[in-house]
Amino acid sequence: MQITERQHEILEIVKENQPITSESIAMHLNLSRSALRNDLSLLSMMGLLEAKTNVGYFYKEMPISTDLKELLLDIEVEGIMSVPVVMDEKASISDGIVSMFIEDVGTLFVVSDGHLAGVVSRKDLLKSMVGNIDAGATPLGMIMTRMPNIVYIYPEESIYIAATKLIRHEIDSLPVIKKTIIDGQEQLKILGRISKTTITKIFVELADGQLGG
Repeated sequence: MQITERQHEILEIVKENQPITSESIAMHLNLSRSALRNDLSLLSMMGLLEAKTNVGYFYKEMPISTDLKELLLDIEVEGIMSVPVVMDEKASISDGIVSMFIEDVGTLFVVSDGHLAGVVSRKDLLKSMVGNIDAGATPLGMIMTRMPNIVYIYPEESIYIAATKLIRHEIDSLPVIKKTIIDGQEQLKILGRISKTTITKIFVELADGQLGG
């Protein structure tokens, strides 16, 4: 998998100054931390960088085949997606908080009449609590992100596309959906989910030779 010129620069900076924080890397390149977030995430997922909390980034030799992109393009989302945590839009924010922590997920998928209507993240729930909303009486439908702002993926698409969407949109999870037509209206049925954790597991398995070989 080819990396960009800027990503090469990041690797050289880390190799020469490790351990180094993202703030210091940004200063070397005269860029903001947010501008580097996607690059650092991708390099870490590829196994070229290792991030240690409160320490910084370390350089690592490439543990995965250079054919990584081809391997990821061959892995379909349907084969590795996990079970989504789904709630009705009329469920309360309190119910959403309980479900999120019991299921240990970062995203809730909200449905209306059984079809995808919205997405609620940990950040959404936190904002609702800071805003002094009555969590027991306020429905998830009041705080969820609605279409057309929901990023989703189809089961036949590749894990490479899923990883690209997660990084590009800076989100934690994607609903895996199937489009259906009901009474002339297009509806989205939720089949599963793909999260950053899913992607990470795939990279580990590829590095260990458990996939693609």
